[in-house]
Amino acid sequence: MAGLFALLRRAPTARQGGLVGFAFGCGWFGVGTSWVYVSLSVFGGLPPALAGVATALFCAGLALFPALAGAAFVRWRRPGFAAEAARFAGLWMLCEWLRGWLFTGFPWLSLGYSQAPPSPLAGYAPLLGVYGLSLLAALLGACIAEAGRRAFAAPGRLVWPLLPAALLLAGGALLGVLRWSEPSGAPVKVALLQGNVPQEMKWRPEKLHDSLAVYDALMRAHPATLTVLPETAVPAFLGELPPHYLERLLTHALAQQGDVLFGVAAGDAGQYANAAASVGVSPPQLYSKSHLVPFGEFVPPGFQWFLDMMHIPMSNFTPGPARQPPLAIGGQRVAVNICYEDVFGSEIIRALPEATLLVNLSNTAWFGDSLAQPQHLQIAQLRALETGRPMLRATNTGMTAIVGADGRVQAALPPFARDALVAEVSGHTGTTPYVRWGNGPALVAALLLLAGGCRRRPA
Repeated sequence: MAGLFALLRRAPTARQGGLVGFAFGCGWFGVGTSWVYVSLSVFGGLPPALAGVATALFCAGLALFPALAGAAFVRWRRPGFAAEAARFAGLWMLCEWLRGWLFTGFPWLSLGYSQAPPSPLAGYAPLLGVYGLSLLAALLGACIAEAGRRAFAAPGRLVWPLLPAALLLAGGALLGVLRWSEPSGAPVKVALLQGNVPQEMKWRPEKLHDSLAVYDALMRAHPATLTVLPETAVPAFLGELPPHYLERLLTHALAQQGDVLFGVAAGDAGQYANAAASVGVSPPQLYSKSHLVPFGEFVPPGFQWFLDMMHIPMSNFTPGPARQPPLAIGGQRVAVNICYEDVFGSEIIRALPEATLLVNLSNTAWFGDSLAQPQHLQIAQLRALETGRPMLRATNTGMTAIVGADGRVQAALPPFARDALVAEVSGHTGTTPYVRWGNGPALVAALLLLAGGCRRRPA
């Protein structure tokens, strides 16, 4: 961000500022979301050249948001470092927020995720959320750029731009000591299963028995009060499962005096949801994914032709209700989210403060051995910090992990291992400022900084 700030300060016109932002965005998303190519080519069936073009267009579309920030930064130029830093940070965060909202939103790779623990700035997450961290990281980058400029121009003037940077970092470190939630009730033994079922065989009907057998074996080997299987770990419609399979799940759960939560398609071939269902000592419950992935889980208007070129099974899901109560399973109140849903912090908090645990079911096998896995784990860290709740992640190929209420990864399985992560986890209660107010404070801060950075000085 320091380099981007320095380049934008030198851009003579808004058009050139936009080009600088666009070039930055192309590099940022070209590397950071390169896994889209794997999904389109390897599993979507698109020819490599066409998949490459589609991925490039996707990245270019995302790059329009930093381009907008760059153009506006130069267009509304006002002299003075303080005004420039305020304008830069405010515009950056507002354009990130816009990217996370427009056309159902794609907030992946928000700058704030780079500040997951152990970054000192992580201490601000329970107050301002990931967008607030983006705002502060942009301010920090501007301070570093100004310090570097002064070091070359006049070494004696280096110090003062580093003071606000030091204050930001110190403030985050102090806030990181605070605990916004506290353990509630007895710890629960959880088992998060990672089946490592190859994506190419997962939806083949003749392989259904093999997929079910994988998780049967893992459950028997790793008994727990709350057992969690990944997204669509059961690759079939819930109503069409062999009766003996659900009976086996129930028998296993009852033997542990607990519950099993598993990913499955709920409904029928006409209308179905990407869901998580539970069986066990608690009454059967169902969560249906509400925020669907464009092209992967639903067809945006006018793009059926694109989906017809690919061979993605189960790609026209029906969204569930926007607000669904936590599931009462394993002695906890569990806020379930499926795969991509956990990237939307403002939607996760709908189940809070009632929920005591966050549980994410994912299948990143679609993206191969790529950056998607560690990126998704960073996202989980921020959701845990924002809410003051542990986040349990059960994934098909990785990264299956337990994230503490402080946002730190407590345990994780190696990617592409067939194993279970077993641990005791305590549910948490309490309300963070982010749970109470969502993205509101960060948006207000960004607008105030932008207004200050654009304000003309009196003559």
